[in-house]
Amino acid sequence: MLDMNFIVREPLLDPKQKILGYELSLQGANGAAPDAADSEELVEFIAEQLNQQESGWLLGDNLIFLDASPTLIFSWALTALPPKNIVLTVPASDFANLDTLEALKALRAEGYGILLRDADLNGPDKALTALVSHIEIRFDSENFAAQAKMYASLKQTSVRMVARRIPTWQAFDSCASLGLEAFVGNLHMSARQGSHAKGLNPAQAMILELMDMVRKNADVRQLEGILRRDAGLSYKLLRYINSAGFGLGVEIQSLRHAVSMLGYSPLYRWLSVLLATASTIGYSPVLMHTAIVRGRFAELLGKGFIPKTEIENLFVAGMFSLLDRLLGISMEEVLENIQLSEPVTQALRSREGMYGPFLALAEACELNNGSVGELADSLFISPRQVNEAHLSALAWAQNIKL
Repeated sequence: MLDMNFIVREPLLDPKQKILGYELSLQGANGAAPDAADSEELVEFIAEQLNQQESGWLLGDNLIFLDASPTLIFSWALTALPPKNIVLTVPASDFANLDTLEALKALRAEGYGILLRDADLNGPDKALTALVSHIEIRFDSENFAAQAKMYASLKQTSVRMVARRIPTWQAFDSCASLGLEAFVGNLHMSARQGSHAKGLNPAQAMILELMDMVRKNADVRQLEGILRRDAGLSYKLLRYINSAGFGLGVEIQSLRHAVSMLGYSPLYRWLSVLLATASTIGYSPVLMHTAIVRGRFAELLGKGFIPKTEIENLFVAGMFSLLDRLLGISMEEVLENIQLSEPVTQALRSREGMYGPFLALAEACELNNGSVGELADSLFISPRQVNEAHLSALAWAQNIKL
């Protein structure tokens, strides 16, 4: 049952590290593997949370990949999801069943994607490539030349190739050179060689100055004076604020307008996003997006547990938890340069204190390390609450115009 399982995600990247979608799977609260019936409940839950009657699909062009058991393939639950945004992962062995084969052909005709897994593309499974939209490739660096030749032939068709279990950035680059998309696991959490900066750049130093002034409730005229030094940063800041959708019914036109409409706390949030995007060491779309999702996810988990006056700090903690990687400096250097409250600092250093457990729970749903259930239990948060916050955070982050 979905009330006993947690949704975990893994991003699918294109060769430029842009997120194309997510594989969503279930992790049992007690470590047990979900059963076939749970996949139907997962589909129903995704439809309920992300496919709104008025707004449509809340993840834009992003795809959702789902392991498709025979039960799910024959289920009416799939009809509640938009076919063009759903890809069903099916092992090659399942195509041997004639009923399953006909059902998959029907789903493909309706527009659903099919990802072929565990196929022998040098043998009889090659014929299946005509029936699917994606083929999963297990990267093998020792046989790269032979694989490259095979992938080149597949590129002549409409099928998309997806690499799995990419161990290093070098392997990712090799896949990218072939035009492969890739499920990267936790690879995007590790720094690339040569990605370390030599301190903060001028734009980041200016943003830090603004953040310190906001923290001290400085006069808005002083803030405006700082922002006038860089019209580009001012534009980006207002774009982030407006893209978030605060339900104001009016576009924020200036920093003064933002402060009068929202107050200082939300402004600190968007300055933290601005700081992360001001890096000059090689922008990583997936890392930036992950930071925003993590911040929003932690914030939603804390609602009802953390005082409203402090809930903004959870977004900042989530966002800053990846700031070392985004800026290319150590976390200690981050904390030396930014004056943060002790609870936020404690969360960033050890995932402890008032905010730490919420941050750790949001993080665990990315890492799929088996700890989600234990962390949720410690906070007395149900699987459904975690799952609702998770998908809501993904939908919210989709609106941010990075």
